[in-house]
Amino acid sequence: MRWSKFFIPTLKETPVGTEAVSHQLLLRAGLVQMLISGVYCYLPLGLKVLRQIEKIINEEMNAVGARELFLSCLQPMDLWKKTGRDETLKDVMIKFKDKKGRAMCLGPTHEEVITDLVKNHIQSYKQLPVVFYQIQTKFRDEMRPRFGIVRACEFIMKDAYSFDQDKEGLQKNYDLMYEAYKKIFTRCGLDVVIVGADSGAMGGDVSHEFMVPAEIGEDQVFCCSACGNALGINEADEKTVCPACKKEKFKKTPAIEIGHIFQLGTKYSKALDVSFVDDKGKKQTVIMGCYGIGVSRLIATIIEKNNDEAGIMWPKEVTPFDIEILPLQVSDKDVMGAAEKYYEIFMKNGIDVLMDDRDESPGRKFKDSDLIGIPIKIVIGKRTLAQNKVEIKNRRTGETVEVGLDAVQPKIQEMIG
Repeated sequence: MRWSKFFIPTLKETPVGTEAVSHQLLLRAGLVQMLISGVYCYLPLGLKVLRQIEKIINEEMNAVGARELFLSCLQPMDLWKKTGRDETLKDVMIKFKDKKGRAMCLGPTHEEVITDLVKNHIQSYKQLPVVFYQIQTKFRDEMRPRFGIVRACEFIMKDAYSFDQDKEGLQKNYDLMYEAYKKIFTRCGLDVVIVGADSGAMGGDVSHEFMVPAEIGEDQVFCCSACGNALGINEADEKTVCPACKKEKFKKTPAIEIGHIFQLGTKYSKALDVSFVDDKGKKQTVIMGCYGIGVSRLIATIIEKNNDEAGIMWPKEVTPFDIEILPLQVSDKDVMGAAEKYYEIFMKNGIDVLMDDRDESPGRKFKDSDLIGIPIKIVIGKRTLAQNKVEIKNRRTGETVEVGLDAVQPKIQEMIG
């Protein structure tokens, strides 16, 4: 993709009123645009990151047997009244009446809707277990949106739901999701702390949160300053010496919740009368689990943990482009000729390339390149080209090497892995 055709509206200055580094960089790097407080539009670069994360989630969800669907954002309030959550979540629900006078809401979550769907299609134990998931927009009327897309009124979530005959089946699916979540977050370049948690308004008696220590976090964990080991608030205190390195005591540290899984039991299936006939011909209530990931929040969290004073440093699997080509003098036919040559080679080899073909100063190009954070850049300038070389720079380490023109492709392949 050519920069001039892609639309990346970078900003030199930090936007006024932004507290979080991730919020500042999301705006400055041209990933998102605020419409109103708590509501954001995803621009092309931000959408590419979102799609990369969705790809990881899809792969890991499919690997544990979950099947993707897409549920409605519009939900009848009648369903919510059956579970009692019309009152539990009334402060954040966006409610209205349609032209027929039906009470409706924009879905803040989808437990009621998925349970109603399963009720209409599952009647026998032979149809169980089933696990569904979706990546969907949620709507919550947050009184105080904060930190950009970390706490927003409109946000993107992955929510999955398991339906089983018994507790043993639920535990099996819960364990599969637990491990899948660890893989997802590792692939996103994040180290998570997993803690037992209160199920809150979701219900059920077992749940776990997946937390990432970060300054803007609204939750807390205990961290060791020596080795980085972390534990949940209910697993340690500030007097506890870290068992991993035995050097430092734990310190209370803010953390961002990026995932939460629940053993719901029969809270929703009882309320909505979802049952099946078992192998003995008896009617039984379906047992449920629920598994959520804050997808848009995940983007902000990745940036919070992967940045420096110059901008973003994307982890390999979520980067919007694999490499960036920077021809420093676009008016020079040799420089642009070499840039076009490598652009075509890498595109044909399935490597996602961004080429900065703008007629801008080298200084502006370097600053924008560091800001948007593509992991590898190939710098082509008249000086190095005269020596039959180009520069290859690693965004994360800052390491720069000069390589011969024939060595560019194998060097890039080696760095990408």
